[in-house]
Amino acid sequence: MLEKIFEGIIWRSRFIVILAVVFGLIGAIVLFVVASMDIWNVTLYTIETIISHAHPENFHEDIVAGIIGAVDLYLIAVVMFILSFGIYELFISDIDEAEGKNGSTILAIHSLDELKDKIAKVIVMVLVVNFFQRVLHTNFTTPLEMLYFAGSITLLAVGLYFLGKVGKY
Repeated sequence: MLEKIFEGIIWRSRFIVILAVVFGLIGAIVLFVVASMDIWNVTLYTIETIISHAHPENFHEDIVAGIIGAVDLYLIAVVMFILSFGIYELFISDIDEAEGKNGSTILAIHSLDELKDKIAKVIVMVLVVNFFQRVLHTNFTTPLEMLYFAGSITLLAVGLYFLGKVGKY
C-alpha cells in the first residue's frame, strides 16, 4: 500500500513540468514579438531612407543583418515552442489521443531522443544563421581570409547535409 501511495505521488508530480511548458511558450511569444518588431524597424528604416533619397554607408549590410537577426530570433522561438510542446506531450498529454484530435504529427514527440533531435536541428540552423549574420560585418583583407571563409561555408554545408541524413536510415 505504501508503494502505491508513493507511486501515485511520483506520477502526479509530473505536472510540475507545466511550468516549463507555460514559461517556454511565453518565451517563444516574446521572441516572436521582438523579431517581428525588428523586421518592422528595418522596414521603417528602409522606407525612410528611400523617401529621403539617402544612401547611407553599409545600407544593404544593415538591412540584411537586421533581417537575419530577426530570423535568428524566430528560430530560437521555434526551439522554445518545440521544447514546450515536446515536454507537454512527453509528460502530460496522451500522445495517441492528441494525434487523433488534430490529425497533425509535425510536432509529435514520443521520446526524449526525438525531442532532443528536433531541438538540435533547429539549434544548428540558429548557429548557421548567426554565422552568416556575423560574416556580413567582417572585412576580408587577404586571400587566406577568403579561403577560410569559403572553407567555413563548405564545412557548414557538409554538416547540414549529414544532419539531414541522420534518422533517414
